[in-house]
Amino acid sequence: MLRLSDVRKRFGKTIAVDGLSLHVHAGEVMGLLGPNGAGKTTTIGMAVGLLRPDSGSVSLGHEPGLVGSPDHPRVRTLVGVAPQEVALYDALTARENLAFFGRLHGLSRREARARARELLASVGLGDRAHHRLHGFSGGMKRRLNLACALVARPRLVLLDEPTAGVDPQSRHAIFEIVANLKAQGVTILFSTHYMEEAARLCDRVAIVDHGRLLALGTVDELVSAHGGPSVVAIRREGQADATRIETATPLEEVARAIGSAGPAIAELRIEKPDLEAVFLHLTGREHRQ
Repeated sequence: MLRLSDVRKRFGKTIAVDGLSLHVHAGEVMGLLGPNGAGKTTTIGMAVGLLRPDSGSVSLGHEPGLVGSPDHPRVRTLVGVAPQEVALYDALTARENLAFFGRLHGLSRREARARARELLASVGLGDRAHHRLHGFSGGMKRRLNLACALVARPRLVLLDEPTAGVDPQSRHAIFEIVANLKAQGVTILFSTHYMEEAARLCDRVAIVDHGRLLALGTVDELVSAHGGPSVVAIRREGQADATRIETATPLEEVARAIGSAGPAIAELRIEKPDLEAVFLHLTGREHRQ
C-alpha cells in the first residue's frame, strides 16, 4: 500500500531522512518507532506528498489503476493523515470542522454532515458536536484530528504521534479507533516513540534513527534479533542486592540456583528483553531533546 524506496531529504545541513526504504503491506498496522528527531515526521510528509524527496521514490496504492506517487490526484484519495501538530480550526465547531474537511474531499453537503455525525460518535465527541474548539482539551482535539483524517474513508491512514500529550481516556479511545480501522482492512502507518503503543498496536515495527532504518520486523522478531540475553536476578537471605546473571537459558539458570547449596533464596525473577531493550540497544541511551 505504501512503498518508500531509498528516499532522502535534507534541510540545509541537516539530513532528516537518509536512504530510507520501507514497504507497508495492505491491511497491516506498521509502527514507525524512533526517538525525537529520528525523521518520522519528515517520512510521513513525503509519504503524503507534503514534502518532495531529494532522491528516491514514493508510491501509494496496490490496486490496478490506483498505484502511483502521492502527487497523483486519484492516488491521494486513498490517504488520510492526522499530523503531529493538530490541524483544526478553533473558531469552528467540531461538526463544522469535519464537514469542512469532508467538502474538501468532494463530499456533498449532506454526505459531509452525515459523515461528521458518524465520526463524532465514533470518537466520543457526539455531545460536543456544536461546541467551538477553543474550549476543547488536548485529548479531545487529538480525537477530532484523527476523525478528520478519516472523513473520506481512506484506505491508508498515517498517524504522526497521535497520542502525544493526551489523557489516558483519549489515549485508550485512539487505540480502539486504530483497532477498529484494522478490523476494516485499513492500512495504518503509526508514528510513535512509545514502546508500549508499538508493541500493542502494530503488526510490524520499523525502528528508525537519524533518518535510517535500523531494524524491521514483528516485536518478537526484533526482540529475538536485538534484545540481548535474559537476566536472572537472585537474592539470597542475608544479601542486600540481587545477583544478576545474563543468560540465553534462564530456566536452566533458575534450576541451577534452586538446586545449589547455600542460603535460602529470598527473591528470584527472570527479566526477559522487550521492545524497549531493543530500542535502547539500537538507538543508544543518551537523552534526546
